[in-house]
Amino acid sequence: MRVGNMDFERSASVAEQDQQQPGADGQDKAAESRADISEPTVQAAVAGQGNAEEPSQDEVVAKLQEDLGAAKDAVLRAQADAQNVMRRAEQDVEKARKFALERFCSELLPVVDNLERALESAAGDHEIVKPIAEGVQLTLKSFQDALKKFNIEAVDPAGEPFDPQLHQAMSLVENADVEPNTVIAVMQKGYTLNGRLVRPAMVMVSKSPGGK
Repeated sequence: MRVGNMDFERSASVAEQDQQQPGADGQDKAAESRADISEPTVQAAVAGQGNAEEPSQDEVVAKLQEDLGAAKDAVLRAQADAQNVMRRAEQDVEKARKFALERFCSELLPVVDNLERALESAAGDHEIVKPIAEGVQLTLKSFQDALKKFNIEAVDPAGEPFDPQLHQAMSLVENADVEPNTVIAVMQKGYTLNGRLVRPAMVMVSKSPGGK
């Protein structure tokens, strides 16, 4: 009797295991099925997202053209800046070359002034003074020729209208014989170097009688 009960219990246990086994297999198959369905869906979503963010060919071409235009503008600006720098450098060199003698010229002018005064003092028919006057005249001419060679020109405005850009009025003198504001006497000549004023001429200027 006991043996029969044991066989019955064993059979019942085996039946329960058989009933449980198909359930576990079903769960595994369901999980695999969900995995198979989920994986393509996720990949499709990622692919769709990547396609949405990627720019179109027209947008890429437009961006490249914009970058190219900016690069061309930068090159043109750099070339213009370089040309301006070269032009300014050339102008500075030209000015330095033209006016390098300005200070040297200023130092020579008093020598010319003294020679002119000496020549005026030696004027006359005295036999002893004549050789001296001739020597001073030759020396003064040599100086004047040297000044002209370097574009140093004298400003001797006697009889000309007064020009404040070139002349320095030392005094006003009433004179009815000439137009007002006329240079009637040059006390000291002025000089220019390549058109630039080195020293203004010191002059006396006429004015109307009675201050009119």
